[in-house]
Amino acid sequence: MPDFAIVDTHVHLWDPAEIPMDWCAGVPALNRPFGLAELDEARRAVQLEQIVFVECDVVPGRSLDEARRIAAMAEADPRLAGIVAHAPVENGAAVAPHLEALAGLGLVKGVRRLLQNEADDAFCLRPDFQAGLALLPKYGFHFELCIFHRQFPAVLELVARHPEVRFVLDHIGKPGIKAGIVEPWWTFIKALAAFPNVICKLSGVATEADHADWREAEIRPYMDRALDVFGSERVMFGGDWPVSILALPYADWVEILDRATAHLSREERQRIFRDNARHWYRLPG
Repeated sequence: MPDFAIVDTHVHLWDPAEIPMDWCAGVPALNRPFGLAELDEARRAVQLEQIVFVECDVVPGRSLDEARRIAAMAEADPRLAGIVAHAPVENGAAVAPHLEALAGLGLVKGVRRLLQNEADDAFCLRPDFQAGLALLPKYGFHFELCIFHRQFPAVLELVARHPEVRFVLDHIGKPGIKAGIVEPWWTFIKALAAFPNVICKLSGVATEADHADWREAEIRPYMDRALDVFGSERVMFGGDWPVSILALPYADWVEILDRATAHLSREERQRIFRDNARHWYRLPG
């Protein structure tokens, strides 16, 4: 376990009875409230200094309510230092009022519009999507990429077209670990790392394996590859809690990443577990 306080760049907090999530209804283990009290119980000995909340794919029309709910929670717990909120960037210029509302909350650092479930792998290259994306630097927002590995070709083109936008890759691009897929993810993630405006989260890796039957040795090569191509300067820890509990407890994931980075210097490990997050998300302290 790291012997210093860490920053978690990927935490979900929800109450389905307050703001519904259609996808959650079919996952009994997750279809209940998860708040900061539950996170504190799950983290065990992990010293959690700051948290970045990431939007939870709530039902249409409620994402601003979600962001406002988290901003209110942050008033009571300063560990909640940043928000990645949903924004319908596919609406093009019409997304501006939504972005204005998010900017008014103060804690929003970036936006996410889930791409992983789009039937069109090139959805992000549609003109209106790119027009909405291009507005983000005006508000100081980055864009968070949540994709499956098959969507890498379109994402590589998107990043190449928008050097003015900063991007965060969630969950190392969701390689098909359960299916034993290595290529072309192995090649694609190196290509993405060549863009200096992209940083990668070491998050959500175990959940891409067989939840009931996976081994650390199975996921480790994917973690090592992300570390190798992005380097310690552009990788950061993400817990992906509580989705991660489908595969392992929160503290176990911290321990796995601790072992995966044990060969690095203390300075490099502090970058991955804390400093890169503070810089990229512009967190206090």
